[in-house]
Amino acid sequence: MRMAEHSVIAEFGQQVVRITLNRPQKRNPLDWSTVRQLVDIVKRVEDDAVAQVVVVSGAGKNFSAGGDLKDYVDLYRRPDDFQAFLEDFHRLLELIEASRKIYVAVVEGYCVAGGLELLLACDVVIAATSAKIGDAHVNFGQLPGAGGSQRLPRTVGPMRARYLMLTGEIVDATEAERIGLVSKLVPDVQLEGFTKQFLERLSSLSPQGLAGMKYLANQGLRKDLTTGLRMELEYVHRYATNSADATEGLMAFQEKRKPRFQGH
Repeated sequence: MRMAEHSVIAEFGQQVVRITLNRPQKRNPLDWSTVRQLVDIVKRVEDDAVAQVVVVSGAGKNFSAGGDLKDYVDLYRRPDDFQAFLEDFHRLLELIEASRKIYVAVVEGYCVAGGLELLLACDVVIAATSAKIGDAHVNFGQLPGAGGSQRLPRTVGPMRARYLMLTGEIVDATEAERIGLVSKLVPDVQLEGFTKQFLERLSSLSPQGLAGMKYLANQGLRKDLTTGLRMELEYVHRYATNSADATEGLMAFQEKRKPRFQGH
């Protein structure tokens, strides 16, 4: 099922949902209308019992150049609306991080400012060698208002994050992978093929297992090591004793067959 909004396209398949930012003539800006559309789509994804993986990409060979600065001029004159816009953007990224679905950002071309903030909320980032990634807010006297100042240091470390934020430098994909902004770097011509194989791989795995992995990794970052280790122990105990997929995986291994996970 394909749903086309003004600036976003959502395609609901079986295990995979594809979300495409669709204003290529402006490098897919994340204006207020787009952010609200994305919130609605992410809510629909959460209600989809079959959906397991969500791909986020941009039309026209760019991921997203961030906010629409022309719209910002108008929003700044309406403080209440600007606050509401920031709340909606925060809510969108929090929904993605809290989701049991796996969000995969597929990046080519520019991914800066708000685009980077969206990337940082995703679980995996696959980038083409053409990608150019950075914070860039300071280049126009702006500040990251959708969590970038908090997620970037947690992703690449405080020293690198401060450098990127204070200089506004946009780095190439090779450097982005080196510092931990990219999970997997592939040549542009292989981006579509690699992404297809990766999605097939995730779609073949246990939805319960993937959701558990995401939960443990994300929640652990918010706790000290001792608390995180205890959380892991308790979560894994509940999972192993209550998850049909955990038992099915062991049975499949013993019987030398492919697992038949729930939801497939």
